[in-house]
Amino acid sequence: MDIFEDIQWRGLLSDYTRFAESDAADKAPQLPDLLKQKQVTLYCGFDPTADSLHVGSLVPLIGLRRFQLAGHHVIAVAGGATGSIGDPSGKTAERQLLTADHIRANVEAIKPQLSRLLDFDTPNNPARLVDNADWFRPISFIDFLRDVGKFFTVNQMVAKESVRARMEDREVGISYTEFSYMLLQAYDFYHLADKFGCELQIGGSDQWGNITAGGDLIRKKLSRQAYGLTLPLITKADGTKFGKTESGTIWLDAKRTSVYQFYQFWINTDDRDAVRYLKFFTLLPQDTITAFEASHTANPGQRDAHKALAKEMTTLLHGEAACRAAEQATAILFGGSVEDITAETFGILRGEVPSGTTTKDQLSAGFAIVEALVATQLSASKGQARKDIEGGCVYVIGVRVTDVTRAVTTADLLHGEVVLLRKGKRGYAVLTALE
Repeated sequence: MDIFEDIQWRGLLSDYTRFAESDAADKAPQLPDLLKQKQVTLYCGFDPTADSLHVGSLVPLIGLRRFQLAGHHVIAVAGGATGSIGDPSGKTAERQLLTADHIRANVEAIKPQLSRLLDFDTPNNPARLVDNADWFRPISFIDFLRDVGKFFTVNQMVAKESVRARMEDREVGISYTEFSYMLLQAYDFYHLADKFGCELQIGGSDQWGNITAGGDLIRKKLSRQAYGLTLPLITKADGTKFGKTESGTIWLDAKRTSVYQFYQFWINTDDRDAVRYLKFFTLLPQDTITAFEASHTANPGQRDAHKALAKEMTTLLHGEAACRAAEQATAILFGGSVEDITAETFGILRGEVPSGTTTKDQLSAGFAIVEALVATQLSASKGQARKDIEGGCVYVIGVRVTDVTRAVTTADLLHGEVVLLRKGKRGYAVLTALE
């Protein structure tokens, strides 16, 4: 199955450029045929409005990955220029403008995330990362109006849904800055077509107007056909916004959303969305997803589709070792065994459970268990700690403590630096021994 058919099967096709037979004087093939005939060059852009991408960016960026795996030549465009303006698509108010230094810092921060999604190092067909600030910086305002602006009518620009909606809101409106965004993105497509032979732009369905504007500019200035393909904006089955949780946005940078929280986001997917998301986000082949779909339909409580989704996405963005640690941390926090716990898992647990500190000298002398329970916030007081121990619900590295005089020592250290405490079935805490 070719890339176009695969995208259709996954439910990822929102719209694409179609040429009427009467307009095909140059015999330009339709997009599905073009993708079968040759390896095309395509691009997707992202504006670095934060120092991390989020899961809402994944569909188009993984879309680039799909095209690269199918042998096509992909370009990721960092919007060093467009990011300083802000795309009005999907926005009900003006974005806060960022400084040039802030945008450059965001671009640098996002590069490692793109390297997880795209292969920039393969000798055969490496992905390319470019910054549109590099070609916009030398262009004067007068030159841009003369060489680009003259190809667009205000009527055409006002007809764009996101622009029209903002214009109808008299209290908010739209600035000339954001109104002009369409021209900037259109010029991106033109520049990449002229320099790299780029024929196709992909993006979310809210980008259709910007993409077709670029195709028009290429046809007028270069006298060649260009193509667009849009992917759907993902929603949850319950109607809430994808990528948002009670704790906020799910980011791709582990410093903003921990590996454990990232894994939990996928493992806790609504049953109605599990198979859909396997199709949308993972690179698993169709027969594998079909098997998970059958398993999910037969026994959704087994959660095979959820586990596969969480594993594939966490491995893709954070690597195999981090995924294994997230899986082990999940098992431990839900009552699993602490045997063979790894240092990576401890690193995850530290950020997800209450923690406290002591010193190795204190442990050598013996650190009272009641003190340890209070230090890690597992018990509110020493008196409560004694009651918890007498009630048989306190554990040190999985072993129940029944003696209130018991001391935590260096013999209880795991990996030479931490002690894992538990109260009840899932009340974990980490006690770190400092030098």
